[in-house]
Amino acid sequence: GQQEIYGGGHGVQTNIRYDAQNDQCIDENGKVYTIIEGDYGEDDQGNKFPWHCTDETGIDYVYNTQNHVYGYNDYDQECNYLYDLTGEYPAIRGFDLNCHNPGFAWEDGVSDRMIKWAKEKNGIVTISWHCTVPTSMDDFEIDEEGNITKISNDWQKFTYSNKTDFVTANVMVEGTKENVFYNEAIKLAAAELQKLQDAGVPVILRPLHEAEGNPGQNADGSGSWFWWGKEGAETYKQLWKYLYDKLTNEYGLHNLIWEQNLYAWSDESALWYAGDEYVDIVGFDKYNTQYNRHDGNTTGPNEDAESKIFWSLVDYVDNKKMVSMPGNDSIPSIDNMVIEQAKWLYFCTWYDETSSPKFISGEEYQNPETVKNIYQSEYAITLSELPANLYSDGGSDEPTPTEITPTEENPSGDVTYGDVDGDGDIDIVDVLTLNQCLLGVDDVEKINTKNADVDNNGILEDADAMNILKSLVNLVKLPVK
Repeated sequence: GQQEIYGGGHGVQTNIRYDAQNDQCIDENGKVYTIIEGDYGEDDQGNKFPWHCTDETGIDYVYNTQNHVYGYNDYDQECNYLYDLTGEYPAIRGFDLNCHNPGFAWEDGVSDRMIKWAKEKNGIVTISWHCTVPTSMDDFEIDEEGNITKISNDWQKFTYSNKTDFVTANVMVEGTKENVFYNEAIKLAAAELQKLQDAGVPVILRPLHEAEGNPGQNADGSGSWFWWGKEGAETYKQLWKYLYDKLTNEYGLHNLIWEQNLYAWSDESALWYAGDEYVDIVGFDKYNTQYNRHDGNTTGPNEDAESKIFWSLVDYVDNKKMVSMPGNDSIPSIDNMVIEQAKWLYFCTWYDETSSPKFISGEEYQNPETVKNIYQSEYAITLSELPANLYSDGGSDEPTPTEITPTEENPSGDVTYGDVDGDGDIDIVDVLTLNQCLLGVDDVEKINTKNADVDNNGILEDADAMNILKSLVNLVKLPVK
């Protein structure tokens, strides 16, 4: 996976100018761009100009009042770099809702980009949320009815760090300023998530990330970098459950796959886990090119697979959840992951900053050959390898178990448990293929039902798909007894 830049994109300046005499936007080659009607501004000299123009690619070019040319925000830079390097695009793309926060929210088009990535590119969506709160709660006021009476529109007066007097525990106390503020934040985020649900796009949601923070600390929040973790594990878990309840029950969002960041610095790291009922995936963010290395170096790519952390997370959740790497600098090498048996569900490398650090293209973080090897390997699933009908319409709302002729264990080897598509390999495609059949999108006759019935109960159901997935990370052996 690959995280796209957030907060405005990579700014690109063009030579497109506005020709007022002919009322058209045109570049130096004479290409004319479509003006978005009803969207004119006026400069200090009284000259009118259109704020936006576009072309056949759909790029939104925005007028710059300083140099009087149009530019755009490039959100595809990292993905295009990966394609140029490896010949493949990532299967998963990371997005962020940080532009949709109370006080200074603006429309950056992130929901449209997520829907296009899923529906036009056939990719998988994962979302982070750098939810900001007032640095000083003196800048936020409410009346007796809980209506907001004072809020700054200056983004510099908000933060997602722990440097705030925002009392996290008060979020769960109805009528407090923190409660009102966070409810407003949830409302804004829910509106964007609703757009994806309406479009039929499921998302991996990773809110309230990296809560524990620095290693060597404990569960009291003293190591946390963010406001949501600064008051310790118990308050954090209450906050997680509060958000889960609001989005699931109040806003009716059921397209969310809940992913919780955890660490494995000590036994107390497990105390941050919100619980099986509220979490679908657990993940570790790997940023260790400078610190927490095992090779004695302090710079350069660190391709360690972090198997100890991987298996610690598996133990935390009693083998019940998938384990991912939803944020990282250096991508672990395939050799290390195979040798160490650290079979991360996916990784999602952070983006290239405008200046530095450049987490994906910078050689201080990545060895290009390592990146190429993993994107071109049989070990990893890339965008082109996802099922073509991943988001096809059809099927029922709830998977219906499919009864088949009961199978018997076959010592001759005719049954290859888990190889749903019969291609000789057991991989994530088999899981996706079986799920498509259970949803009614694909015909069950197209798969090898004996291979798919991994618990030998004569029924194809969700449990079979889950057990195949667990087998890929060595949590169970097939067939399941």
